[in-house]
Amino acid sequence: MRLPLALLPVCLLANACSVFSPMPLWELTKAGGTLAGSALSQGPASASDVVYHSHAPLGSVCIEFNDQNQARDFLPALQRALADNQVRSRIYDPATRADQCEGWLRYRTQLDWDVPPLGRQYQPYLYLATLSLYARDGSLLASSTYAAEGAFGNGKWADTYAKLGPAVKVLITGFEK
Repeated sequence: MRLPLALLPVCLLANACSVFSPMPLWELTKAGGTLAGSALSQGPASASDVVYHSHAPLGSVCIEFNDQNQARDFLPALQRALADNQVRSRIYDPATRADQCEGWLRYRTQLDWDVPPLGRQYQPYLYLATLSLYARDGSLLASSTYAAEGAFGNGKWADTYAKLGPAVKVLITGFEK
């Protein structure tokens, strides 16, 4: 009994005194909650607001560049998700009308700011992405949306490619999985 009392002053001066917490169960609960929140915010994304009109598969699409997009990694992630679905893509200025395009993809994005799990500073994350696929004649073929879900929404802090994957898949195939 004397040895633990002798160590008490040393523990109070040490930086790692949380190991000797008077309420270890509470410390464990806090750590578990932090890990669960972090796991939820990295979880899988899903598509919503899906509109799909049956059409012949497209081998390539032209992406209409949106200068209002603020997510730097959006276009590379979008092109990678399209390639995963065997669709080639090129990016064009909205004023350009390339006749070789089988379809046109238009997008709109919105960023939001929050503090990531275990972080200290606010950072931007992709909050919303709406994708619309049009035929050469201008008719809507498909539309889908990715939207972050609430404060602890699934996929909030996932990378842009992981967020766009389900929305692009349903846009091209009509099915999310």
